[in-house]
Amino acid sequence: MSMVKTVDVCKSFGSNEVLKSVSLTVEQREVFCIIGPSGAGKSTFLRSLNRLERIDSGSIYIEDKLLFDCANGENKVRMGAHERNLALLEVGMVFQSFNLFPHKTVIENIILSPVHVRKLSSEEAREKAMPLLERVGLLEKVDAYPSQLSGGQQQRVAIARALAMEPKIMLFDEPTSALDPELVGEVLGVMKDLARAGMTMLVVTHEMGFAREAADQVVFMYQGSILETAPPEEIFSNPQNPRTRQFLQSVL
Repeated sequence: MSMVKTVDVCKSFGSNEVLKSVSLTVEQREVFCIIGPSGAGKSTFLRSLNRLERIDSGSIYIEDKLLFDCANGENKVRMGAHERNLALLEVGMVFQSFNLFPHKTVIENIILSPVHVRKLSSEEAREKAMPLLERVGLLEKVDAYPSQLSGGQQQRVAIARALAMEPKIMLFDEPTSALDPELVGEVLGVMKDLARAGMTMLVVTHEMGFAREAADQVVFMYQGSILETAPPEEIFSNPQNPRTRQFLQSVL
């Protein structure tokens, strides 16, 4: 079963065509890393998968279920909002900024959505959250506030918060770009553990070492299009597209 599939997805902001017929299929347990220069459309593509950006045209499937089949900005799929929202709950997302509630403790940040969206009791949500905090190495910070944490720790809490919704697919939008260099490794370590555990992941990243080590496929985007998709050993050692080759020479 394909976990994520897009067919000819297009998106424009005014006259700026940000996504141009983007088609991609991610199977269960696969890790795709999306690389490319700034302005390539990487983050917009990721955000289109969980409706943070509404596409103009094209199709989006989640777990083989057609959720969006758009033309001229209108979705032709007739589906109840509740059914569509349930399908989108399978998609978790971690952003560049941590977006933690500063007035809530770590555990309160993590259980907020499971309680209000999944309708778990506070006790059940907390019981499920504790192993997640252990997984991201922050069990001792359960009652700390975000201001008492480093950037890397806050991002690890954000990952635990996304996992608390028990998604089947995780989207990461440059999750280390806002971190000091010495804190990047601890976040990438958690992501590598998720990949090894079989989580389906799409990761927009500038961390080429992570893409080389953790990805099943590396996607190169440029000016709104996918120019090349290949396993990391191929794309890093022998890229086929000249623009891919140029980009990798500039960042490696």
